[in-house]
This record gives sequence, structure tokens and C-alpha cells, in this order.
Amino acid sequence: MMAVTKEIVVERLKTVNGPDFTGNIVDLGMVSEIFIADAKVFFSITVPAARAQEMEPLRAAAERVVKAIPGVAGAVVALTAEKKGGGMEAPVPQRQAPRPAPSAAPQRPVPHAPASQSHGKRGVPGIEAIIAVASGKGGVGKSTTAVNLALGLAANGLRVGVLDADIYGPSMPRLLNIHGRPQTVDGKILKPMENYGLKVMSMGFLVDEETPMIWRGPMVMSALTQMLREVEWGRLDVLVVDMPPGTGDAQLTMAQQVPLAGAVIVSTPQDLALIDARKGLNMFKKVDVPLLGIVENMSYFLAPDTGRRYDIFGHGGARREAERLGVAFLGEVPLEMGIRESSDAGTPVVVSKPGGAEAKIYRDIAAKVWDRVNEERGAAEAAVPNIVFE
Repeated sequence: MMAVTKEIVVERLKTVNGPDFTGNIVDLGMVSEIFIADAKVFFSITVPAARAQEMEPLRAAAERVVKAIPGVAGAVVALTAEKKGGGMEAPVPQRQAPRPAPSAAPQRPVPHAPASQSHGKRGVPGIEAIIAVASGKGGVGKSTTAVNLALGLAANGLRVGVLDADIYGPSMPRLLNIHGRPQTVDGKILKPMENYGLKVMSMGFLVDEETPMIWRGPMVMSALTQMLREVEWGRLDVLVVDMPPGTGDAQLTMAQQVPLAGAVIVSTPQDLALIDARKGLNMFKKVDVPLLGIVENMSYFLAPDTGRRYDIFGHGGARREAERLGVAFLGEVPLEMGIRESSDAGTPVVVSKPGGAEAKIYRDIAAKVWDRVNEERGAAEAAVPNIVFE
């Protein structure tokens, strides 16, 4: 098999036209440093932030020509609105984003009512806390983060369940290697499926994997309500909800009808992902859901042969965004093929390699999330007036 080199990848990328057919993406300086490991190619493409949506076909074309190179086993290509080091020879001019004014310390979130009393929302019997894991856009590794966060919480000694709230693209059956249909208790209440110590419910257990879901808003809301409230969850310390990407019906249903203990936002470092992450953050703020923090996924890449670190998609964007918003920064998860491969195989890294560095990162994030949940509880209790009769 022919060895894949940067030179070969660059030559192929020169066949991809830039915006408005003004030249190819290499000569326009849109391609970041190219990294190759285990026959997999990693790079990002710099595009104007205002034109991000229309540039997706360009990204797909670049990924397609690289995957077609003999010897290439896979390609990870991301769009970014921020110029990264190691770009090609003719970098396009970059506008400088305004820097936020430095603050002495992160602002403390406004106290919220206890989960069981939050704006009259009805809790789920037996479940102490419900955490939403969300992202403003797809493709940032939210579901992989959610499942490893849940397993990290369980590894830290908590009783954990997972609700796959992505009606249109449920992924928990595959991520947790669970097959079959759930049983019912009395013909109505469903028993959750189980694996790796987690109790799990997903639309993927109720329909075939390749069946398209073409439901409208009310049907989505009804299905979510049933999977949450008509399931025999038993006693759980925490239920992790894997939200669909974006800010649509499913997110609003969960935020408005369920007393969420808080939300975790997953983003990648580049500007475009952070723009969408802000939308998710703002949505939860508007419906009075505490923000537990931000996770930066695909934060960096460590070369397996040299140990050298590469910031392929930039680095630190989510941390800076957390500081700007006064939200906790929960941690950085590296771009590691083993995380994706173990997840696709149904053996997430927290259980397949519990002693590994990546598993420790997720357990540490889980510990920080649980600390934030308890902080929010404490703040809520402190905000409740104590009436004394004399």
C-alpha cells in the first residue's frame, strides 16, 4: 500500500476550488497544517464566518478527495473562521476578533430554585438530578461526550441513567452496544435497557436503525415525555440526557417541562462551533436552566509516535468563551481516534480503557459536573427564605 504523504494530500486538495471559483483552497491559504497518523488525515479549512453555512459543500469536497487517495483510511476535516498556525503559503487576511475585557473573576450564576420546585416543573420520581448535554451544532462529538460523561459519573460511584433525546438520530444503542426491544411492566410502563451499569432509554430501541423519523414538533414532544416519564427508572442519582444538536423542539420541551439540574455544552475549539454553542447557552439561560459548564472536545491531537501536540482545529476557544460568559470550563478532550473507534464499537473508552488517560479526563469532567450540580443546589437552597414564627 502506498504511503500517504502531506505532499500527496496537498496536490489533491489543489483540485478543490475555493469560494466563488477564485482559485483552489491550497493556493488561497485556506488549508491548515496537515497531520497524518495511522493513514488518517487531519486538517481544517479557514472560511469567512459570515459564509460558514454555504461552505459546507467545500468542506465535503475536500474530505471526499482526500478519502479517495489510495492508502487513506479516513479524514477529519473541519471548517474554522480563525486562522491556525501552519497554514499554506498565501494566507487570506484575517479580521481580528474583539477581545473581551478582562474580569477579576467569573461571575457566579444566578441562584435557581431547587429542582423539585423550579417554576412548578414536575420532577421524575426516583431521579435526584437531570443533566442535559447539548451542543449548538452537530459533528462536535456531543453523544460520545454524553455517554462517557455518564460512565464517568457511574465510575465515580453514582447511580446513572441515560435518556437519548435525539429522536431523529438516536445513537445510544450503538454507543452502548445495546440491542433488542425494551420490555413493559404492565403494558404501558417501559423497563429501561441496561449495559455497563447504566439504565438507558432511546427511540433507537423502539424503531429500526434505518427507519427515518419524519415527526413534527408535537409528536417529538410527546415521544420525549413518554420516554422520560413512562419508564421504570428506579432510583437514580442522575439522569444524563443526550440532547439533539441545535435549539429546536426537543431542547425546549426538556427545558420547559423538566426541572433540569443544569446543562453541559459541548463545543470544538474553532470559532464556527463556538458561535453555535453560544446559541445553546443563551437558550438555556432564557429558560432558567443552570449552566454547569463547557467541554472543549477535539481540543488537541497528540502524535502517537512522537508525543508532539498539534492544535489542528485551534485550541482554547471554549475555555475563553467560558471565561467570557462566567461559566465553568469543565475540561479538554483530545482528538483521539481511539475514543471514536471504541465508541463506534459500543465500548466507550471509560469502560474499555478505564486506566487510560482519556478515561481519566472524562472522570475528571464528571466530577466537576457533579460538583457544579451540588453548587447549584446549595445556591438554590440559600436563596429560599427561611420563615420563622415566634
